[in-house]
Amino acid sequence: MRRQLLPAFAMVVVMTVLTGLVYTFAFTGFAQVVAPDTANGSRVQVDGKDVGSEYIGQAWVDKKGAPLTQYFQSRPSAAINTTDNGYDPTLSLGSNWGPANPDLLKAVSERVEAYRELNGLDESATIPVDAVTASASGLDPDISIANARLQAPRIADERGLSLPRVNQLIDEHTDDRTFGILGEKRVNVLKLNLALDRAAPQ
Repeated sequence: MRRQLLPAFAMVVVMTVLTGLVYTFAFTGFAQVVAPDTANGSRVQVDGKDVGSEYIGQAWVDKKGAPLTQYFQSRPSAAINTTDNGYDPTLSLGSNWGPANPDLLKAVSERVEAYRELNGLDESATIPVDAVTASASGLDPDISIANARLQAPRIADERGLSLPRVNQLIDEHTDDRTFGILGEKRVNVLKLNLALDRAAPQ
């Protein structure tokens, strides 16, 4: 019995050190050398202060949870607790509601109505799916080009910019498909909103 327990215990200790410490520190150090910005969370700074991450979305709302009309709005987030408006990185998740779930259908219907009202759209306007559904992670930092274009007239009015100028900013902050083939072209909301602040400070 003793001959079996001692090697087993020693192996647990060795593997814990190797996989829990050596492996972790080695790859953390490697990442800091090869891609330090990504390894540190791809933080975005303004005047030396962190304002978000390139890869984690955020809600553009006031203290009461109402959308800030001068900013492009992010995709809805299911990563929400009782005190915020989503995009809680400690609660990364989707709603897990199936397509026939009444709660999902109700939520989407309410979001469609709110989206149309916010952007002054009539009943015939087709709403992009990413404007009214949450992503699997709940932290999606991007929106579709169609979503951005529908918000552009509101932004132009709020900011006192021409619509072509706003559309130009959308084009400048549109990322291509991953590896040129995966997914769709997308617009990073944080980068676009920061560009808006530079173009037309509030």
